[in-house]
Amino acid sequence: MTDAGIRAEIGVIGGSGFYELLKEAEEVAVETPYGEPSDAICVGEVSGRRVAFLPRHGRHHSHAPHKINYRANMWALRSLGARRVLAPCAVGSLRRELGPGTLVVPDQLIDRTSGRVQTFYDDGAVHVSFADPYCGHGRTALLKAAAGAGPEAHDGGTMVVVEGPRFSTRAESQWFAAAGWTLVNMTGHPEAVLARELGLCYSSIALVTDLDAGIDADESVSQEDVFKVFTENTALLRSVILEAVQLLPEHAECPCARALNGMDLPFELP
Repeated sequence: MTDAGIRAEIGVIGGSGFYELLKEAEEVAVETPYGEPSDAICVGEVSGRRVAFLPRHGRHHSHAPHKINYRANMWALRSLGARRVLAPCAVGSLRRELGPGTLVVPDQLIDRTSGRVQTFYDDGAVHVSFADPYCGHGRTALLKAAAGAGPEAHDGGTMVVVEGPRFSTRAESQWFAAAGWTLVNMTGHPEAVLARELGLCYSSIALVTDLDAGIDADESVSQEDVFKVFTENTALLRSVILEAVQLLPEHAECPCARALNGMDLPFELP
């Protein structure tokens, strides 16, 4: 159940260390057919645009990456009216030149998770296009917003999503890097594909918190260091997201917004 009077056009899902976005917002609990989302959703206004913010891990980081109810999260945002989603996240870097503190707007994704529920469509023939997992309009807005906030974000890169919650071994990191991939993360899948299955435009901006274990032979990744770097850059990331909200086009005319056109869905979307 959702309060019919509370609506939003843009959703933001915050990652590790990103538990707040909107200073003045109304909190709403959303029930979904897939259970409860990670937390109550805060809905407020940014320069005249209605925004719904959901902390991916919960406001107290109570949900591990492999235990997040991704389906409930995406369904809840859509049920509030959101059709565009911005998804900041923390990542490890597989390229030495993209060090801690770097912002990256990825354009491709590799799924290396296991056992996660990754579709809404267990019945019927619903095969969504996923060749380009991120919305081009959203990526453009994020890149422009980052350039205006200070450090220019790196344009493009492949994010490999691992099961977690452990970090990669050195051999795994070296394997990922040798494959030509750019970033490693634990939450970008199935989040991105579930957004596509609901006809949502989804774009991610990644904050590099560390060089992954196999990239620097003398160091390894620690949770303390990851959280420290993310905390140091939270204000920057928040400013980029708020600016990107203003830069998103009013009407979604990109291919991802039309992903479900002509398909016979087994249920009605919210």
